[in-house]
Amino acid sequence: MSITRSSHILLFTLLSILLILGTDAQPSWPERQAALFIFGDSLFDAGTNNFINTTTALQANFFPYGESFFKYPTGRFCDGRLITDFIAKSAGLPLIPPYLHPKFRFIGGANFASGGAGALVETNEGFVATLKTQMMQFEKLEKKLKSKFGDEEAGKIVSKAVYMISIGGNDYYFPISSNSTLFQSHSHEEYVEMVIGNLTTVVKKINSKGGQNFGFVNLGPLGCFPLTRALAGTSGACLSELNELAKLHNRALPKALDKLANELDGFKYSIFDFFNAGIQRINNASEFGFKEGKKACCGSGLYRGNFSCGGKRGEAEYELCRDPSEYVFFDSIHPSERTYRQLAGLMWNGSSPTAGPYNLRSLFKLAQEK
Repeated sequence: MSITRSSHILLFTLLSILLILGTDAQPSWPERQAALFIFGDSLFDAGTNNFINTTTALQANFFPYGESFFKYPTGRFCDGRLITDFIAKSAGLPLIPPYLHPKFRFIGGANFASGGAGALVETNEGFVATLKTQMMQFEKLEKKLKSKFGDEEAGKIVSKAVYMISIGGNDYYFPISSNSTLFQSHSHEEYVEMVIGNLTTVVKKINSKGGQNFGFVNLGPLGCFPLTRALAGTSGACLSELNELAKLHNRALPKALDKLANELDGFKYSIFDFFNAGIQRINNASEFGFKEGKKACCGSGLYRGNFSCGGKRGEAEYELCRDPSEYVFFDSIHPSERTYRQLAGLMWNGSSPTAGPYNLRSLFKLAQEK
């Protein structure tokens, strides 16, 4: 069907009010439960970009985002819940709120992730909470926890926690789309080294404060998303340059983390293989219960690859499927809730090479035992 921006102004206004009012209904943090702290990009953003000065292109606070589960837009780039929402549920936690929400309360963790963010400060600079900024926000929260609970109890919260991080995709996608000077002035290997270096710097800082258990998501098949597939035209081919960059990053990440495991006190980690799990569902959608793996549920143009879902990103009209659960992708870049549920299950219970050397279930168990 074709939906215009004007037809949903009233609906969006009412649902936005519900979003703000609904936050206080969340329960208090269970003190003996391992907390969850979330860093990264739109894969994990639960609404951070609702509360920063950014562009509509980097927001998802309008219909039809959120339609399948929340029934209103929360700022998640999905029709429903994200990987981190399912992980929180598996860990016995409530939904983890965005740290920047005006009514933020510590109820088992905090979500710092910002759609469009990268490991590099230059990625969408001025329009996102960069990974460096997210780390600064975590440090501010740590001070607040010390003020509220005392140094000793706050230290236990930080050490008895799992830290989930999804970062890097935007560092590779946006330079290619905008011909970034930084990207063009370095070899691919040098550029990957900078991205990984910024990520490990944040990991070291968290570890220095007591954080030990980390869950990482490697880069998905960036060249096979509906948006990038559409750039390749009617051939239906994936954009090979982006996939090669993702593979280069994914080879470098475990090497860097293995090195950290030998250097940092108590450092343990899980890497989820988003690339191969994504490719499997894209190319063999029916095997995983989907009807469509290459085309997005929401968008316009070839493969619905135009990032027009919601009609607020410069293109008023867009197509919206009847049932997002039949699609691997909800919009031209982001998976559907059903896909996220499946990926979260693999992260929680999976084994190497899909999730290793630990899975998230094991990491939460280790954190809980502290």
